[in-house]
Amino acid sequence: MLYYLLYHILQRYFSPLNVFRYITVRTVYASLTAMFLGLVFGPWLIRRLREMQIGQFIREEGPQEHQKKAGTPTMGGVLIVLSTAVPTLLWADLTNPFILLSLFALFAFAAIGFVDDYAKVSKQRNLGLTAKTKLSLQALVSLVVGTGLLTLATRSAYSTQLMIPFLKRLHPELVIHALLSSPHFWPLAFVPFLAFVSLVITGASNAVNLTDGLDGLAIGCTVIAAGALTVLTYVSSNYRWATYLEIQYIPRVGELTVFCGALVGASLGFLWYNAHPAEIFMGDVGSLSLGGTLGVIAVIIKQEILLFFVGGVFVLEALSVILQVGSFKLRGKRIFRMAPIHHHFELMGWSESKVIVRFWIAALVFALFALTTLKLR
Repeated sequence: MLYYLLYHILQRYFSPLNVFRYITVRTVYASLTAMFLGLVFGPWLIRRLREMQIGQFIREEGPQEHQKKAGTPTMGGVLIVLSTAVPTLLWADLTNPFILLSLFALFAFAAIGFVDDYAKVSKQRNLGLTAKTKLSLQALVSLVVGTGLLTLATRSAYSTQLMIPFLKRLHPELVIHALLSSPHFWPLAFVPFLAFVSLVITGASNAVNLTDGLDGLAIGCTVIAAGALTVLTYVSSNYRWATYLEIQYIPRVGELTVFCGALVGASLGFLWYNAHPAEIFMGDVGSLSLGGTLGVIAVIIKQEILLFFVGGVFVLEALSVILQVGSFKLRGKRIFRMAPIHHHFELMGWSESKVIVRFWIAALVFALFALTTLKLR
């Protein structure tokens, strides 16, 4: 751990190294390190995936222009995961429980995505794990994260209250304390909290997965969402800012800012090669891990509801699929020409590049609006 070496050991002999005590400095270094790793190892990974013939399969019912992308190396999310994890290990305080939980979620969701991608490649078709299996595994990881947060809550290091934007003095408790004194029903006291955490994290993971359909679309929106979460994480850990903005002050969550910075840098590094026309796709190993990690960060910093605005494009993509499936099952009619909604705009005649850039703009607007809500009551 570079942070431990520079600050806790070498700083005794060279005082300027004291600068590494600041979270902002380490966040910048983590971001730059992550981007550097992505840019440097991206070409090597693309070559290796081509040699191993790990290419993307394109479903026939989609826009026909996408058929030419068949065979493009996939599973590039491995690069994102490692480019995020390595700088975190170097620049963050690894004794911080929030860092450990975030790293666990990153690798656990990546593992689910890896198995899903491998199944697609081995079967030579665009079908991997069944939806039931995938959701079950995602829910299991989410429950482990939720249990870890409950453990921290018993040490007063985390709150199980729900923070609601615009209503900053309304803090519903997600743990039923009345049941805690019951010798038989006390486990039920944690059900609302665990169910809510699982819904947020699993929903975020699948929302990013659904958005990953155009070159650079999902990763570009991730850069914006992760950037907004970096700001939210920092202000949540700063007493003066948290007090001024009337949000919950969470002292030890500050280290998570370093993790968020690494996530931004890793996403930018991957975007360099995933920009249209993409040289590599992230696959489920990337989209599931990115979405799940964004959800975990939002849960930790108590901004679960605000995540709907931070990741507004992801939410719209997921809603378009839900509405499309629901409408077809209930009425036998489709609302959109194709879901997720980015394909709808393609079939309307928008070029792929236009859809991508316009969705990036929408993601930026959503993120900026989310940040403005910090001062709204």
